[in-house]
Amino acid sequence: MTRQINDTFLRACRGEQTSYVPVWYMRQAGRSQPEYRALKEKYSLFEITHQPELCAYVTRLPVEQYGVDAAILYKDIMTPLPAIGVDVEIQGGVGPVIANPIRSLQDVERLGEIDPEHDVPYVFETIRLLVNEQLDVPLIGFAGAPFTLASYMIEGGPSKNYHKTKAFMYAEPRAWFALMDKLAEMTIRYVRAQIRAGASAVQIFDSWVGAVNADDYRTFIKPAMARIFAALREEGAPLIMFGVGASHLVHEWNDLPLDVIGLDWRLSIREARRQGIAKAIQGNLDPAVLLAPWDVIEERVKRILDEGMERPGYIFNLGHGIFPDVQPATLKRLTAFIHEYTSTN
Repeated sequence: MTRQINDTFLRACRGEQTSYVPVWYMRQAGRSQPEYRALKEKYSLFEITHQPELCAYVTRLPVEQYGVDAAILYKDIMTPLPAIGVDVEIQGGVGPVIANPIRSLQDVERLGEIDPEHDVPYVFETIRLLVNEQLDVPLIGFAGAPFTLASYMIEGGPSKNYHKTKAFMYAEPRAWFALMDKLAEMTIRYVRAQIRAGASAVQIFDSWVGAVNADDYRTFIKPAMARIFAALREEGAPLIMFGVGASHLVHEWNDLPLDVIGLDWRLSIREARRQGIAKAIQGNLDPAVLLAPWDVIEERVKRILDEGMERPGYIFNLGHGIFPDVQPATLKRLTAFIHEYTSTN
């Protein structure tokens, strides 16, 4: 039987009025926490995510330390890829490196299908442990979106310009759409299993999709995203979309069957709503501000909160993930400030 949870975050996702603005932070699990850094001296990311007790500890730690209104499962967007035949290694200081990059339709056709509970059982063991025994806030599951996953699979690792990815998209459309279909199906199966194991909401990270223009997004990427969100909608969990440097795509996201649009710091909440974004909004403090003096942080956060609270359906977050230089004490103070400043009680 699941525990009683604080559902403020979920109600905000659904566009309902809440008694205060809920808050969570991308990459809140790990990165800046000394406890996490101590663990990383002993274990790799791969080893942590494969041990449910350890992974659950990392996931719940920011909830206990900062008082945030949601937990996000600690793992990586690469987690499901080995199951379909992608040889990926997370290299320190580099990121995901793919030993067998996609170069042709034949490479795409060789990719397999995921059986989530069989292929990555530790993910669902961690979810069940958290929601049944440890959390009193909702757990957010997540997955990488097809374009971002494809960019790693085609480039062979991180990229600054995505030239190989876009060249493949333009020059090999048949192979590209086959890859989008494969990754969409994998994402649907993987995320559906997270929800059924107990995740209360899901965020899809299309971290690097800002590299493409709106026309190309509509042609080459949006059909797969529409398929993913339509399938996941049937599960009843709120669905969140997020990308970096993708303000020009928010109108495309606005007509997908999802619930929340995550903004980075390049587009203000007020401007997004003025442009017709009608869904719930999440965001959007530049994480670099967290290194500023407290009076600067407070002034910037007040401005964002004032805009967010102009309509129901607002969740405070960062415009990208926390980085290691941010002090945990700052995040704890920020969370308390947001709750106090926005409380209607």
